[in-house]
Amino acid sequence: MPRMCDVCGKKTQFGNKIERRGMAKYLGGVGQKITGKTRRRFEPNLQSVRVRVGSGGVKRMRVCTRCLRSGRVVKAA
Repeated sequence: MPRMCDVCGKKTQFGNKIERRGMAKYLGGVGQKITGKTRRRFEPNLQSVRVRVGSGGVKRMRVCTRCLRSGRVVKAA
């Protein structure tokens, strides 16, 4: 079962974690240097909630917090 929102389809994204050393120029240093890049994962914030579906029933779904806050789903009482 993938880590994916059942409403909007948001899923895991990949990116880089960047290691730096040195002081930034605006703070008086000579600038930051990149000393390494490694791959990382950005996981969606999924919550398992009981949701009221269209026909009046209740179904358990994995929903991201953006869908919960925007009102795309209605939580069952």
